[in-house]
Amino acid sequence: MYQHKYTLDLLDEFGLMNAKPASTPIDYTSHLSKSSRTSLDDVAPYRRLIGRLIYLTNTRPDICFAVGKLSQFLDCATTKHFQAALHVLRYLKGAPAKRVLFSTSNNLTLTAFSDSDWGACPDTRLSLSGFCFFLEKSLISWRSKKQHTVARSSAEAEYRAMALATCEGVWLSYLLKDFRIPLSRPIVMYCDNQSALHIAANPVFHERTKHIEIDCHTIRDRVQEGLIKLLPVSSTNQVADILTKSLSPKSFFSCNAKLGLINFHVPQLEGGCN
Repeated sequence: MYQHKYTLDLLDEFGLMNAKPASTPIDYTSHLSKSSRTSLDDVAPYRRLIGRLIYLTNTRPDICFAVGKLSQFLDCATTKHFQAALHVLRYLKGAPAKRVLFSTSNNLTLTAFSDSDWGACPDTRLSLSGFCFFLEKSLISWRSKKQHTVARSSAEAEYRAMALATCEGVWLSYLLKDFRIPLSRPIVMYCDNQSALHIAANPVFHERTKHIEIDCHTIRDRVQEGLIKLLPVSSTNQVADILTKSLSPKSFFSCNAKLGLINFHVPQLEGGCN
């Protein structure tokens, strides 16, 4: 599943067909906020570019974080925001044919990675949730979304991200049942926050978790009924990091490879690659 021609048309529209490719979709040393530099005289090109990039995230999960970040500035775009949006295009220039590949060999087991970035937004201090689901090795669902309320701890932010991923897992299980493919095993969900995992495993509500009681029930009920199985994962192996924060090139390449995206070049397509 890919949007090769759409990507090339987008590069051509903004005059970046001959631009030098960037290694990552967003510069991890850059800090974007609503007060970044000079406001644009005409925000229409910026809004049009972000709208086109949002559509591209349907097949390019590797740019979801960057596009989600830039879409927060549609009403107050500055020159720095526009340069960051062009940086995304320069990244796409390096691999315009990258795509999501669905393997024909599949044991129909679901695996998920859930992550959050606590207080990620410098303007609102809202945290960012991210998750991705794999049907065996095929990436089938992903999301990078800002949380609605301010989290008072990293554990709370992680737990809300797990609740969002749990709801997605429930929906995917219902979808598979509609296809008459019931899950034979629990959905294994990996999280790199030990505190969030302990809250999910503890049947007793403490005072410090009452404000996220609905999320606690959302996850715990699914764990107790056997639909979800929570497991720890190290931060270095947390695939969902790519959906919640800007990464250095080394970390980005590692997460990007684990997503299972394939970069087919035009000659391979002409050769009849499936």
